Amino acid sequence: MRYRFGRFKLVEETRELHADGEPCAIEPQVFDLIACLVRERDRVVSLDDLIAAVWNGRIVSNSAVSARISAARSALGDDGTRQEWIRTVPRRGFRFVGAVETDGTPAPSPAAQPPTDEARRQRVAFCRSADGTQIAFATSGEGYPLVKAGHWLTHLEHDWHSPIWRPLLDRLNARYRVVRYDQRGNGLSDWAVSDFSIDRFVEDLEAVVEAAGVDRFALYASSQGVPVAIAYAHRHPGRLSHLVLQGGFEQGRLVRGSQSERDQAEAILTLIRHGWGKRGSPFIDAFATMFVPDGTQEQILSLVDLQRQTTSPENAAALRAAIDGFDVSGLVGDIAVPTLVVHARDDGVQPFEQGRMLAPHIPGAEFLMLESRNHVILPQEKAFPVVFDEIDRFVGGGRVGA
Repeated sequence: MRYRFGRFKLVEETRELHADGEPCAIEPQVFDLIACLVRERDRVVSLDDLIAAVWNGRIVSNSAVSARISAARSALGDDGTRQEWIRTVPRRGFRFVGAVETDGTPAPSPAAQPPTDEARRQRVAFCRSADGTQIAFATSGEGYPLVKAGHWLTHLEHDWHSPIWRPLLDRLNARYRVVRYDQRGNGLSDWAVSDFSIDRFVEDLEAVVEAAGVDRFALYASSQGVPVAIAYAHRHPGRLSHLVLQGGFEQGRLVRGSQSERDQAEAILTLIRHGWGKRGSPFIDAFATMFVPDGTQEQILSLVDLQRQTTSPENAAALRAAIDGFDVSGLVGDIAVPTLVVHARDDGVQPFEQGRMLAPHIPGAEFLMLESRNHVILPQEKAFPVVFDEIDRFVGGGRVGA
């Protein structure tokens, strides 16, 4: 659908706003806000409807909405006094005013339209890595392709219903066609494997990308998926439009040289061998404290269930030991993909210094610090919408023509 008003043209299929024939640089949420108001120009759009359409129903502050309204007005050469295009209706909401011409077939309003079947479900399939290992992968959502690199402790079906991972997936599925997978030795992928080298992990990612049929995409990695994503980006820079690295590192604990981190690595391995997947074990408390110190009881118990379902104690320890030996420090300086590095200030699993050190080593990388103690950012945190708004800004600005 295309809308023309004044000197502007709004093109939904390419998510572009043009002024006098030239594209305007606006953030994805600002585009969504303008598009929503233009589509619903025959009525006043309430604050609740606007949040449902632009923020997918998440809890957002009035100041965040006001900031996006101001940005939308600014993009249209409007302001809160003149209100030539966007009018505030006190105590009721906002309305787009002015003559609008349309081309194409109108689409239903997102405020009234339920999620599509594609956004509601995931499709699980299997492929084989270069060494024959069977890898399970899933696709869900709609939009620009985003591949989520595999990492330790995932299970495609468990995560789909998890109070920790499902909110994250819902947020990504609303914007992207998401492809994710279980690492070898983990989840629905083959458990009977012995080679956990980083080269094998990169080959698993390569196999998933080919099987999912994505040619050019954004790659999103967290934790130990970060060095795997870096190695993939080094091999295949032309396949990636963007690289997002959250809570990661370039050298594992056994490589970094710090005796305290080596001791921590050995302590984690000991806890895994003796307490993996056992409710009430000291490992569970230690594990939860490290990964989600601010997690609810439901979220912590879901980590326990995930342990039991995702892999054996032997595989968990072997994976952890291999990951602590990863080293991509020789590759980061050659990464030629736009990169966003994200790290929580008080991350208890991968110290903040790891993210702060990684970002300057990647040419031109942006850095985002999150105010959080959790290694996995939880939906109840203020940092949760921040990280995904920044991913949308970073990836969204370069989607067209990618």
